[in-house]
Amino acid sequence: MQAEVVDKLLPISNNMFQMTKPQRDAPKPVAGIFNRLSVLRADRGLSRQQLADALEINYQTVGFLERGDYAPSLELAMRISQLFHVPVEAIFSLRPFRPLTEELYGPSPQVATRR
Repeated sequence: MQAEVVDKLLPISNNMFQMTKPQRDAPKPVAGIFNRLSVLRADRGLSRQQLADALEINYQTVGFLERGDYAPSLELAMRISQLFHVPVEAIFSLRPFRPLTEELYGPSPQVATRR
């Protein structure tokens, strides 16, 4: 799979479909799944090797996951969720994540004034 933007079908008012390109806020990972794995790993002070050992996977797989080059199986996603004690949807998403500071504290004043 290539990292280029894929056309999507969006419904329009007369029940026809029009080809459009998604917004380019964040480049879509090759695997199509966005994640916060590197943020969680860094927050817990774990190296890629330590995380890999805890999950019983190869340390390179952790790098592939973090870069978005590989989508985890459902089982691996659930094991990661259990390890970090957070819901799967807090780690993986089909849409780009908002920055954590924005989610916790709201948009910054600079961003708010631009809207």
